Amino acid sequence: MTVHLIGAGPGDPDLLTVRAAELLRTADVVVSDRPSSDPVVALAPERAERVLVGKVPADGDVPARRALPQDDVCRLLVELGGTGREIVRLKSGDPFVAARGGEEALALQAAGVPFTVVPGISAGFAAPAFAGIPVHVRQLSRVVTVLAGNSDPEYPGEIDFDALARLDGTIVVLTGRSRIRRIAGSLIAAGMAEDTPVAAISAAGRAGAQATIRGTLAALPPRLPAPVTFVIGAVAALDLAWFVGGTASTVSPDDALTPVPPAGTTPSADHPTPTAEGARRAHP
Repeated sequence: MTVHLIGAGPGDPDLLTVRAAELLRTADVVVSDRPSSDPVVALAPERAERVLVGKVPADGDVPARRALPQDDVCRLLVELGGTGREIVRLKSGDPFVAARGGEEALALQAAGVPFTVVPGISAGFAAPAFAGIPVHVRQLSRVVTVLAGNSDPEYPGEIDFDALARLDGTIVVLTGRSRIRRIAGSLIAAGMAEDTPVAAISAAGRAGAQATIRGTLAALPPRLPAPVTFVIGAVAALDLAWFVGGTASTVSPDDALTPVPPAGTTPSADHPTPTAEGARRAHP
């Protein structure tokens, strides 16, 4: 028996790999992060134990619950891995892309617990695809960078925005909903043009819920419901609309968010600090 680290993709059971679906249907225990994974978890047998370790929002008389700390999740998987049952650890997207599956695999390896990894479709590529944005178009982008946008003291240092801006490719930002204004400000300070296209994609692949709003680094899309994936670069202006379950729009001047420049920077003539008026000029 073993622990299977499975990528759930963007959340639609139809987009699971065949291997992932097979393992879910024979699982004894399914460990998942959030209620939004329930349609995928439903593939497991009714007898399977279900363990939710992520943050749970308040629901009626049931109070909200904080997510289990990552160290505790690792210990739980090690413990479950020693019970002789088939354990499925369900991760959003791909287990090794901005999903902490690597940390969990390291903990299992250190404890001598056998595990397998079943790759999934990362939101970094699935969300743009559902929004009609190809991250690679030969004439527009040769390089794709996937950036974990949240702040975490365990990250190994700060992002080199100067190097990121010089790549002149596509930047996909995951887990960056609360920091996209600072990311945009840092990219502008590093020399990226204010009118660089930006797309924000909320609830990718979820019919009736997906929303895509396009703007620029100087006129960012407003805050959308999680999960949100951002695409920065020339390809973000493309709209190869095909998914009928989503909406697409351009940010309005009144709703546009302005970037926040990095602390200690002095605006220059070439790269002045963006203003609300600048955002309006970006979208007349």
